[in-house]
Amino acid sequence: MGSHRRPKSPSRARVTVLTATAAAAVALTSQAAHADPQMSKADAKAKVDKLYEEAEQATEKYNGAKEQHDKLQKEVNDLQDKVARGQDELNKLRDSLGLMATAQYRTGSVDPTLQLLLSSDPDTFLEKASTLNQLTAKQADTLRVIAAKQRTLKQQREEAASKLADLESTRKALSDKKDEVQGKLADAQKVLDGFSEKERAEITGADKNSDSSGSGKSGSKGGGDSSSGSVNIPAGSGRGGAALAYAQTQAGKDYEYGATGMATWDCSGLTQWAYGQAGVSLPRTSQEQANAGTRIYDQSQLQPGDLVIFYGDQHHVGLYAGNGMVFHAPRTGRQVHSEPMSDMPFQFGVRVG
Repeated sequence: MGSHRRPKSPSRARVTVLTATAAAAVALTSQAAHADPQMSKADAKAKVDKLYEEAEQATEKYNGAKEQHDKLQKEVNDLQDKVARGQDELNKLRDSLGLMATAQYRTGSVDPTLQLLLSSDPDTFLEKASTLNQLTAKQADTLRVIAAKQRTLKQQREEAASKLADLESTRKALSDKKDEVQGKLADAQKVLDGFSEKERAEITGADKNSDSSGSGKSGSKGGGDSSSGSVNIPAGSGRGGAALAYAQTQAGKDYEYGATGMATWDCSGLTQWAYGQAGVSLPRTSQEQANAGTRIYDQSQLQPGDLVIFYGDQHHVGLYAGNGMVFHAPRTGRQVHSEPMSDMPFQFGVRVG
């Protein structure tokens, strides 16, 4: 009879080697999927540039939705306040009629028509002219005021309800645009994660941030302080020149979508603030700012401080800084600085005021 032997267990060393090999294979597979070795730096730059441009397009739509949302919220608040005050006035008028009825009851001279004075529909009561003859002049006047206030309150409530519906719609649009921007930025970050820090800086253009300045000089992070009174506004430069001078105090600050300062900026947030400092009120989005003055299509006619609009859908705006340069808040990963206008598709300039 042959002997039956137990199969040998794999040695511990062999198990360790197999485990390590499997782990390494998983790690390499994960790394390969993460880094996407098939994508060159040039391809990555093209993809990231496109995603950042799409993010900025969505940003300006987000800015427009937010502006509309804030406007509607204020209108709703005002209407609700008017309704509350109107209801309070109506209640006081009804109380005064109740006092009249109580006084007549105590004297035993209650007029049957007083039961209608507190009616929720005084308009119907007022249509009965014969009934009015039975009222005192004061009672009739009070009833007419109540009827008018009820009509006004009804209109205001209907208007408030309509505004609330519009507000809910803009809230959804705002949320959708925010999600769109964040999605584009997340996709760009996934592409960048496959490269080294140095390569990421080259792809995004962050390696150019050290040149961020407003007048050709190297700007430091945070730029100047417009509140210190140290803003250098060229004599005779007008409001455009003043806006440029104020904007240049922000050189070196980071771009952030939807930001209006003072730590971070987006493109239209910076131009709106700069012109505001110069005493000019600009709308919020680049598309609206494109209609804020006289358009200039010849670049040679631009003056420092003129708005400059880029891309066919006008989703980017900056300030002309002279010598073919634009001063602006570029995009995610970049800082406020000046660069050649030729880096972007110029559409036209806008001279404000």
